[in-house]
Amino acid sequence: MTTNCIKFESADVETAKGAGSISTLTFDIDITVEPVVSDNPMAPTHRVLGRSPRGRLVECGGIWKKQNRDTGADYFTLTIRDYGFNANLGKAANQDDAALQAVIPWGPKEAV
Repeated sequence: MTTNCIKFESADVETAKGAGSISTLTFDIDITVEPVVSDNPMAPTHRVLGRSPRGRLVECGGIWKKQNRDTGADYFTLTIRDYGFNANLGKAANQDDAALQAVIPWGPKEAV
C-alpha cells in the first residue's frame, strides 16, 4: 500500500472502516480507522488505531468532519496525538478512487 494514504472500504468515508500508513521523518505507523457513532457534533467520525511497540492495538488519534468556512464544502482532518501530527484527508494524486484518501500533513498555526 502507498504510504500517507488511507484506503476506506467504500467511498462513503464518513461511515467506512479503513486502513493505511503514515510515514514522516520522525515516525512510521500502520493505522486502522473505525467509524464512531455519536450524537455529539464535536465527536470524531473515526477512531484511529495503531500498534504499540509490543504489538497491542491502541487508540492513537481521530478523524473529524469539518466544513470550509468560505465554500461550505465538507472535508476531514486527522490527528495522531502522541506525535502532535495533524493532516487533512483528500483525493490521492493520480487516483479516481474516492475511497483512497491521501493524508496531507499540515503544521500548527503560529501565533500572530
